[in-house]
Amino acid sequence: MSAKLRFIELTEYQTKLFHRDELTELAEKQLVDRYAKQVDLYCPSYKTRNQWILKAKGWVGYIPLTPELGLKINPKVPIKNLFGMLEYAYHLKSFRFLDGDINCDSLAEFYNNLACVLAQRILERCRQGLYRTYATKTEKLAYVRGRLDVRQVIQKPWDVKLKCHYEEQTVDIKENQILAWTLYIIGRSGLCSERVSLTVRKAYHPLQGWVTPQSCSAEDCIGRQYNRLNEDYRLLHNLCRFFLENTAPNHEKGNYTMLPFLVDMARLYELFVAEWLKANLPSNLFLKFQERVNIGKNLEFKPDLVLYDSTTNIPRYILDTKYKTPATPSSQDVAQVVAYAVAKNCPEVILVYPTPSTHSLNEMVGNIRVRSLTFSLDDHLEKAGNTFLKTLIYLDNF
Repeated sequence: MSAKLRFIELTEYQTKLFHRDELTELAEKQLVDRYAKQVDLYCPSYKTRNQWILKAKGWVGYIPLTPELGLKINPKVPIKNLFGMLEYAYHLKSFRFLDGDINCDSLAEFYNNLACVLAQRILERCRQGLYRTYATKTEKLAYVRGRLDVRQVIQKPWDVKLKCHYEEQTVDIKENQILAWTLYIIGRSGLCSERVSLTVRKAYHPLQGWVTPQSCSAEDCIGRQYNRLNEDYRLLHNLCRFFLENTAPNHEKGNYTMLPFLVDMARLYELFVAEWLKANLPSNLFLKFQERVNIGKNLEFKPDLVLYDSTTNIPRYILDTKYKTPATPSSQDVAQVVAYAVAKNCPEVILVYPTPSTHSLNEMVGNIRVRSLTFSLDDHLEKAGNTFLKTLIYLDNF
C-alpha cells in the first residue's frame, strides 16, 4: 500500500469523531459528492463540539480522499470469514484460500493475499501457454488465404492486393484480456505490498505484447463458455470479477497514488447466503435467486431467495437478507417480505440477519408466517450455516 497516504480509520457501522483540522475542504467534497453511499458525514458545529462526525455504512475498503489523505473502513466480520464468504459468493472453493500459509488480520492483508493468489495462478497458466482460439480476420494480401472476396476482385481487378477472409489462432481474446485488465487494475491500486506488486508485474509481463490492453468489467466475467482447454479460466475469471466489481478504475489521476477499493458487504452477504444454501439444501428443496415477480404491467419484485418444494415446484419459503443489526426487525422490512409472500402465494417469509436481534420475530401476518433468523458471520461459517438451516426448516423435522 502507498506510504504517502495518511489514513483515518473507521469500522463498518461505527460512528467516530475527528478534529476539524483532520479533513480538508477537498476531502469533504469527495465524501459528499462521491462516497455518500458509503459514509455519512456531519460537519463541525456547536452540536458536534466543533468536530467532524463520520459514520461508516455497510461497505469496507479504502477511499483516497486527497493525494495525502485516505479513509480506511475495516470490516466487523473476522477476516477469515471474509475469505469464507468470498469462496462461496464467487464460486472460488477450488482456490482453497484458507489452506496453507494465508493468515490475515487486516483488510490490507486480505487484498494482498487475493492479488497474490490470482497473480500466481495467471503466471502458472502463462507457463503452460495461454488459451487461444480462432478469430476471423479480413486483410488485403499478396496471396490467397482462406476465402477470397470475389466481389472485390471483380470491382477492382487492377488491385494487386487480394481481400481475403480467414481464421487465425490468437491469444488476443476476451478470456485473456480480462486477466490482463485485472492485473493492470491491481497494479494501479496502490494497495499491494512490494512483494505482491512484484508478483503482479511478473504475471502481467507475459501478457503484454500478446493481449490488447482493453477495459473489462465485472459483467465480462459472467456467463463465459468454458471447455476442457480453458476450464481453469473459470476460477480465474471469478476472482477477476471480485476485483473488477470492487475497484474503481476511473478515479482521479494526477497525484493520486491509490484507487478506491470498496466491498459492498450487503451484496457479499446476500451472494454468500444464496450460494451456501445452494450447496447445502436438502434434496426436497431447491433455490431461485433474485427471481423476478411481475405485479401488473410496470411493477415487479425481486425477492433475494425463494425456496421451492422439489416435488411440487410450490414456493415454501422466501428469504430476504439484511446486512444490519437492528434491535428488532423494522416495519418496513416486514412489509416488504409480506408483499413478496402475497405476490408468490408463499406461506412463510424469513428476514435473515448476520447477528441476532434483541427481539426476534415469529408472528403471523394474516396467513403468512414471518420470522427473523440469524446466519452468523462471527462463528465458523459452516457451523453457522448448519444452525441456520436447521432452524429454518425444523418444522419438517430436518
